[in-house]
Amino acid sequence: MRFNKIISFMLIGIDDTDSPDGMCTTYLGALVADELKRTGFMVKNLRLVRLNPNVIWKTRGNAAICIETEGGNPDEAFKIARGFVERFAKFDCEKTNPGVVVVESPPNPAFYYQALQKFCTIEETVARLENIGALYQGYKNRRGLIGALAAVSSVLPDKTYECLAYRKPEACGTPRIFNPEGFFSSEEKTTPHTWDTVDFIRREIVCIPHGKDPVLYGIRGESSEWVKKAAGYVQTEEPAFSIVWETNQGTDAHLLPIPEGDLIEGESYRFSGMVESAPVTERGGHVHFPIFANGKTIQVFAFEPTKQFRNAVRELVSGDEITVCGSYMKGVLHLEKFRVNMLAEPESRSSPQCPECGGRMTSAGKGKGYKCRECSARVREVEVCRRDIAEGWYEVPPGSRRHLAKPVIRIIE
Repeated sequence: MRFNKIISFMLIGIDDTDSPDGMCTTYLGALVADELKRTGFMVKNLRLVRLNPNVIWKTRGNAAICIETEGGNPDEAFKIARGFVERFAKFDCEKTNPGVVVVESPPNPAFYYQALQKFCTIEETVARLENIGALYQGYKNRRGLIGALAAVSSVLPDKTYECLAYRKPEACGTPRIFNPEGFFSSEEKTTPHTWDTVDFIRREIVCIPHGKDPVLYGIRGESSEWVKKAAGYVQTEEPAFSIVWETNQGTDAHLLPIPEGDLIEGESYRFSGMVESAPVTERGGHVHFPIFANGKTIQVFAFEPTKQFRNAVRELVSGDEITVCGSYMKGVLHLEKFRVNMLAEPESRSSPQCPECGGRMTSAGKGKGYKCRECSARVREVEVCRRDIAEGWYEVPPGSRRHLAKPVIRIIE
């Protein structure tokens, strides 16, 4: 064995143990942490690390976990972690390829940032693990080693917290039992210190998963104290236990500045530019517009699942100066939020917005009113241009927000 003595500091990374049909890496990590405590290790911190959300082979939310301990034998910690992975991981899922890593000191954070903002290969991951002398075990194609190494390499200059409550094993797969009003009350009493518990506009609870995994709910906030306080207001079935995780969620840590050359598939960006033409609404409800930034034109999309967010996007006109945040996939930027920096001078009159699909209409001929290019609906009125938008941030609703995306409530300008 590489480690044969008791050491004062240790990091244990675990990734890729879940599947779309069940399990959760944080739950498995919590079980490992509990067993470590029982056998004499001192668990100092539990970290939930989200990685590049655009990775196509992720099972669900592309999260890995890191357990920081003091005292104990790394060989024993490695054995415990592997034992729980081999017992609980969803090996029958094609996309589930677990990885376990144990290190005596934090590796270079460059690997964390690469896994967070770009892509890593299994081969380069194994080479790094060998180079730093880590204990590691990969299963099946070993892709989970990427997240496990990224988790123990992570640094969080900006961090948030999540209180995750877990179900009793016998309850998994059955409908979750809860009082909806308790979650609305929780956010009302703890905002702006917590977020994404509910969507007040659509009257939806967004912190409760719908699958067979063991998570009962997860409440996110700015500190351990606030998420615990918020959890105290909810009324649910009795959880097996709950854990507060330190995390990079809600930090925009995945965003990069716009590159000099072409945008790269699968990377996420934040940059400013000018709207080239008014947004267009497609028949399926997707809204898109071109933005000119850093010498290039980029197509920006607000997709139908972002719901009321698209109404703010539709208010943009040619000449508006904005900042956009989102992921570049399949040749377009998937919009997460945007900021209006300066509004263009409005024209006195404009074509009306289509009452059927929300798109802009064009003249149908002198005296004949307007016709929608998208759905062919007609109106006769001429609309005086009144813009229902102002300078400031606009974001997708809580139920559409990515884990890493920083909510506007956290942005200080």
